[in-house]
Amino acid sequence: MKLDSSIAAVVTGGASGLGGATVRALAAHGVKIAILDLERQREKGEALAKAFGGVFCPANVTSEEEVDAAFDAARAANGQERILVNCAGTGNAARTVGRDRNTGEIKRFATEAFNMIIQINLVGTFRCISKSAAGMLTLDPLEDGDRGAIVNTASVAAEDGQIGQAAYSSSKGGVVGMTLPVARDLAVVGIRVNTILPGLIDTPIYGAGEGSEAFKAKLAQDVLFPRRLGYASEFATLAVELLANSYMNAESIRIDAGIRMQPK
Repeated sequence: MKLDSSIAAVVTGGASGLGGATVRALAAHGVKIAILDLERQREKGEALAKAFGGVFCPANVTSEEEVDAAFDAARAANGQERILVNCAGTGNAARTVGRDRNTGEIKRFATEAFNMIIQINLVGTFRCISKSAAGMLTLDPLEDGDRGAIVNTASVAAEDGQIGQAAYSSSKGGVVGMTLPVARDLAVVGIRVNTILPGLIDTPIYGAGEGSEAFKAKLAQDVLFPRRLGYASEFATLAVELLANSYMNAESIRIDAGIRMQPK
């Protein structure tokens, strides 16, 4: 798929981090951008969209109604998208069971907290895939047969889940697990689906300041080479390649500088 001004894209979680870097990379090719992100990200999202002549469309990916409205707004501004990049996601950390250090009370990881991560990272990703693919289906195929291309974001935690990551790893493992069957579902209509499993990427999630930098330096010691956290722009260049290269389909690819996460 040739990336140019004739192509529209929706990037979920696009106001910052991996999504923001992907927005910038796509806009550099002239692609028309719609940023789908939470209402609380409006200021960042609108500023980024304005910089590239795009549009910000607020939505929580756990809401069918909000996702529908956001895609409708994106299409009203830019036309039907041929590209979807799913970067919306979150995480938490809790052992399945454990004891309170002070009281000795046995605590369980609340099912509601587990389910919240599944709903955002896995179900939310699928919700956006199905919404976008239904719209792509209405488009005429391009010269190479593409009607559209989708890139999802999982994590190396899908394969190397650490202590306390039961929910997060399950959600990201689910994204990896559905990549092939969804790609098979959509192959008949010319829509490709790939997934990226990023490792330790330097995004705003780590905060800022001296303490944050020290923490990131400690994390980097487990990276094989180069021994640093990844750049969001490196994730974005891989996303662009997966979108542009029409022979890339049904793949789940790690971008992690060779790290294999330890138990903790």
